Amino acid sequence: MPRDFTPKVITANALIEGDVIYLAANDTWTRDLSNAEVLTDEAHAQLRLVEASQRHAEAVGVYLADVAKGASGPEPTHFREEFRRTGPSNYFHGKQAEG
Repeated sequence: MPRDFTPKVITANALIEGDVIYLAANDTWTRDLSNAEVLTDEAHAQLRLVEASQRHAEAVGVYLADVAKGASGPEPTHFREEFRRTGPSNYFHGKQAEG
């Protein structure tokens, strides 16, 4: 029996900077998960994934990541995505130092 489709966002890494990025509903990449387009329909998610995957000059490693509804927008449901969003945890630098 197939599993139910759960909400997802499209994520990747920015080609030049390497930052984690998310696809927004207006077809731009954002570094803020709360601005990402949440996809709730499997067919639409697959279509958006194919479109995003064609943007080789902007992003690498494009894939769908599970999210859940949070107080300020989508929240990761897997520790890997939380780690990618916040950056390395050995000491504050980069995104951690700025926030």
